[in-house]
Amino acid sequence: MIFDCLIIGGGVSGMQCALVLGSAKNKPFAIDKNIGIIMHQRASHLENALFNNVLGLPPKTLGKDILAEGKEQLSTLYAEIHQIEKEKVISVDEVEGVFKVITNKNVYQSKIVVLALNYSKPFTIRGLETYIIPHKKSNIEKDRIQLRNENHLIKKGLYCCGTIAGHRSQFAIAAGSGASVATDILTLWNHGNHTKVHDKI
Repeated sequence: MIFDCLIIGGGVSGMQCALVLGSAKNKPFAIDKNIGIIMHQRASHLENALFNNVLGLPPKTLGKDILAEGKEQLSTLYAEIHQIEKEKVISVDEVEGVFKVITNKNVYQSKIVVLALNYSKPFTIRGLETYIIPHKKSNIEKDRIQLRNENHLIKKGLYCCGTIAGHRSQFAIAAGSGASVATDILTLWNHGNHTKVHDKI
């Protein structure tokens, strides 16, 4: 199977991207799309986070609970999205317009890849080294990195979101970045017609 979209990283931005893509699965332009998410590249910054300032989250929400509940939300609402657990991505390479994603256990192919990783060093995924630059919105002494991109797009078919796209480490910003990438992909699938997905009562 070739994925139409494979998300690498199961933190805030990655899961938000997957949720928005999943919510469009009943649309004619997305109904036949194969979507996957490799859940964790390394320990998420959410593991030790506490949230009091996020709209819609009850005060004192724990990041580790969001990780667990997000996976459950994704599998309950959008079971057709493949959640790939306990695999580490080793390399991403483009071969004749399709991306080959090699993990420590498998090899995947995808037409679109979304990198939803955090901005910490070291960045160990081979094939993407030329896109690494210093992070533009973090303190220099923290030595963070990002991937060179324009509005989340690194090159055709290759996106990034969250802190690795150059955004600040803030929950709402990361979630919005992931949602933004998802709507860009949906727009692409919808023949360039600007697309968003809302559920209504």
